[in-house]
Amino acid sequence: MNADQGNFVPLFLGIVEGLTEFLPVSSTGHLLLIEHFLGFESPGRAFEVLIQLGAILAIVVVYFGRLIKIARDAVAGHQGALRFLGGVLIASVPAALAGVLLHDFIKGVLYESPLIICIALITGGIILLFVDQLRLEPKYTDIYSFPPLLCLYIGLFQMLALLPGVSRSGATIVGSLLLGTDKRSAAEFTFYLALPIMAGAFGYDAFKNRDVIASGMGVGIALGFAAAFITAVFVVRHLLDFVSRNGFAVFAHWRIFFGAIGLWGVLLFK
Repeated sequence: MNADQGNFVPLFLGIVEGLTEFLPVSSTGHLLLIEHFLGFESPGRAFEVLIQLGAILAIVVVYFGRLIKIARDAVAGHQGALRFLGGVLIASVPAALAGVLLHDFIKGVLYESPLIICIALITGGIILLFVDQLRLEPKYTDIYSFPPLLCLYIGLFQMLALLPGVSRSGATIVGSLLLGTDKRSAAEFTFYLALPIMAGAFGYDAFKNRDVIASGMGVGIALGFAAAFITAVFVVRHLLDFVSRNGFAVFAHWRIFFGAIGLWGVLLFK
C-alpha cells in the first residue's frame, strides 16, 4: 500500500468489495483491476481477502434470525436443517482443498494477470447471460431440500471461482441453475455457502500474512472492512427480491462492460 494514497483508496475498495461480493460479477476481479489502474499494492494480496470479513459479518447480521433457527432445528434433529448444513459443508470442501493446494499459484500468478481477469469477466458474463435466458424447469426451490449430490456438484462449480474474474457467487449460481434450482434458491444458497468458504479463506490468509496486518497496513484493512460491511448489508437485504423479479441479466451485462473497459485499459497502457 502506497503511503501517498492515504485512507481514501482502501475505503473505496471496501465499498467495491461490499457491493460486489454477493453479486455474480466477481468482487476479486473488480478489486484487482481497480487496484491495477490505481497503483494500489498490498503485500501478499492480503488486503483483498481480509476485508471480506466485513461481507461475512453482513450475512451474519442480516440472516442472524435465520441462522439461529437453522441451528435450533439442527440441534432438534430437523432433517431439513441437518441436510442443509451437511450440504453446505459438502459444497465447501472442493474449493477449500483446491484453494489451499493452489494458494501460492493463485496469489502469485493469477492475481497478477489483469488480462486473464478481464477475459474471465467477459466470458463469465456471456455464460451468465446465456444461462439466465434459458427456460429451465426448476426441480429445487427450497435450500432445505437440496440433496447432498447436488451440493457437491455446486461445490465443484465453486472451484472455478479460484480464477479471479470468474466470481464465486456467479459460478455457484450458474451451476445451481443448470442443476435444477430456481433463481432465488440459487442466490440464497450461495449466501450461506459464502460463510464457511470466506471465513476459511480469511483465517488462512490472516495467519499467512499476520506480519503484514501488524504493520501499518492494519488501518487500511480496518477501513476496507468497515466499508465492505456497510455496503454488503444493503446488498444482502435486497438481492434476493431483485433476482426473483429481474434475474441475472443486468449483472451479466455489467461483467461484459467492466471486463471490456478493463481489457481496453490493459491493452492501451501495456
